[in-house]
Amino acid sequence: MKSYFISLFNYDRFANRQMADLTLKTGAAGKPLDIMAHLLVAQQTWLKRCMALPAPTTPLWPQWPAEEFVSIIDANHTAIIAYLETLQPQDFDRKITYKSSIGQFENTLSDILAHLVNHGTHHRAQIGQYLKMAGAELPASDYILYIRNLNQAL
Repeated sequence: MKSYFISLFNYDRFANRQMADLTLKTGAAGKPLDIMAHLLVAQQTWLKRCMALPAPTTPLWPQWPAEEFVSIIDANHTAIIAYLETLQPQDFDRKITYKSSIGQFENTLSDILAHLVNHGTHHRAQIGQYLKMAGAELPASDYILYIRNLNQAL
């Protein structure tokens, strides 16, 4: 399961960088930037929860400039992969208790990791729609295409 999640988070970094690059290329402002910043801070928040550390004090919808996205994407990816590398097979079934703005909850680590990947996909789709409506041509970002290209490069 560890290698599977590492693969998914490697893809997540790739897809996040695609959207970050496109926001810079198009000079996007407003919602696409707000959503990307939210996606990135959510990664930081969930990672802290998984590690039983205090959540970041950054708001869930920060106002971050697009020029900072790639470095944040890379830092988040490095931290997530480093965390995943510490895990043993049984850790993925471990219950994580956390607080959100609406209460206290408990989920397995594997469910939280799956949520985190899906949360990114959801928000990248939103960003893509805003950019497409502004006239941008969206890159091919399907996971299966990423895997095919990765396998061809080996």
